[in-house]
Amino acid sequence: MSNRRSRQSSSTLRISDDQMIDLVSKLRLLLPEIRERRRSDKVSASKVLQETCNYIRKLHREVDNLSDRLSQLLDSVDEDSQEAAVIRSLLM
Repeated sequence: MSNRRSRQSSSTLRISDDQMIDLVSKLRLLLPEIRERRRSDKVSASKVLQETCNYIRKLHREVDNLSDRLSQLLDSVDEDSQEAAVIRSLLM
């Protein structure tokens, strides 16, 4: 019986081809690298997914860099100042 349940739950999680095409199209709109290309340029779904992963990694690096810069800035100002309060709120 548990095998049957696991098969049923995995089948309900499957994405139709139309849904996959729709999701890839939405990702294309979010990716600057692909969005800037002409609409007539064909980009495979695997390329869109690869670019999505690259873009997410890039965003993570940017967040880390900004966090480091804010931490350095916080170290250079008076702890009780209004600037420090603003920086602390940005880090949270």
